[in-house]
Amino acid sequence: MSTTSNKKPPLRRPDAVIAAGRQAKRRRLTWIVSSAVAVVALVALYAVFSTSPARNTSSSGASSYDVGSPGIGGTAPAFALAASTGKQVSLADYRGKNVLLYFQEGLTCQPCWDQMTTLEKSAAKVKAAGIDDIVSITSDPADLIARKTKDMGLATPVLSDPDLKVSKEYGANQYGMMGDSRDGHSFLLIGPDGTVRWRADYGGAPDYTMYVPVDKLLADLKAGVKS
Repeated sequence: MSTTSNKKPPLRRPDAVIAAGRQAKRRRLTWIVSSAVAVVALVALYAVFSTSPARNTSSSGASSYDVGSPGIGGTAPAFALAASTGKQVSLADYRGKNVLLYFQEGLTCQPCWDQMTTLEKSAAKVKAAGIDDIVSITSDPADLIARKTKDMGLATPVLSDPDLKVSKEYGANQYGMMGDSRDGHSFLLIGPDGTVRWRADYGGAPDYTMYVPVDKLLADLKAGVKS
């Protein structure tokens, strides 16, 4: 009588099958991690937008704006910065006038420069709204700003605030797509006595507006300005 065992040796899975199984597990793990990250991101975005500052909506249009600090009635911080004109420009140069300060994102934001173009083309409307002069401020180097204004044929002086010192004093770097590393799209009307007569920060969440039609801008100013 034979004593040879009838049991068959255990089957060994081919290496290719084992590798495929491992890849499938890795794909499932990757999908789970990606889904978790997406959920966390959505929760974070909801938290940001649900706690964003209150925004004003004017009768001149559906878009809205924030009002930062210094606000209406506040004292406009003094400044002196290098300008695209090759000179240094200070707020004191405009004492006795209504000057519109326009803080903008800079060279990476073409709509910001288009804003200046339309303001210059609407000079008569701007004057009629009680604005004597416009000065723009951004964080790019003065030489690059000078080149940009020359290329676009702009006469509006654009001031260089590379370390954001002035922008931070005006809180203008709190309303843009780039966080607090650049200005957003903010306008402040400074009166003859150096106080803020009107302010609108259009660049904040959730719209991140980088261009405002001139008629709307001036309508908002007229509606909100204080004598």
